[in-house]
Amino acid sequence: MKKQIPKGLYAITAENFSNGKDNISVVKEMLDAGIKILQYRDKYKTKLEKFKQCEIIRRLTLDYNVFFIINDDIDIALSIQSEGIHLGQDDLPLAKARGIAGPDITIGISTHLPKQALLAAEHGADYIGVGPIYKTFTKDNVVDPVGLGYLDFCVKNINIPKVAIGGIKFSNLLEIYRYNPENICMVTEITASENIEFTVKKVKEAMNDYC
Repeated sequence: MKKQIPKGLYAITAENFSNGKDNISVVKEMLDAGIKILQYRDKYKTKLEKFKQCEIIRRLTLDYNVFFIINDDIDIALSIQSEGIHLGQDDLPLAKARGIAGPDITIGISTHLPKQALLAAEHGADYIGVGPIYKTFTKDNVVDPVGLGYLDFCVKNINIPKVAIGGIKFSNLLEIYRYNPENICMVTEITASENIEFTVKKVKEAMNDYC
């Protein structure tokens, strides 16, 4: 049975922005800090390297009861039985991905334009990424920032969960939360933190205050 993505803070791995630590070490710190939604994203490792890391992380997420999402790689998601998969606009079309993955896996789609958001919801996405809200450097060939206007559009017009993403820091968290998306994603604010537990707890406390 498909699980619904929980509301709240959504974290993503970023080994190149983790102060020299590997994904496994950072994930352990994230989970100890109370992260409940985690996406594994790595654009530079081989498929085998990613699979080996995801096997380890999957065991951890099961131990911590964390909703685990794999970026791009449907085969890895299925092999480790993650709760979800996240696809970009240049990845396999949603209908094809659903045909391969089946009805019980959560599928999220990155969107950058109103048309993309509307199509994702119409075609059966379980949630959408809305961004990048601000300028971000964690991915190559990233699209230009979409700004808060696009987040406002999605909150008002899209009836599936919205994950605000892209350049979000503690300093602009309130600006995002005024629009009340179901989820807020942070990447380097967490992975590059000298004290991940402190950062995650600070962010979660602030999000609880804004609700």
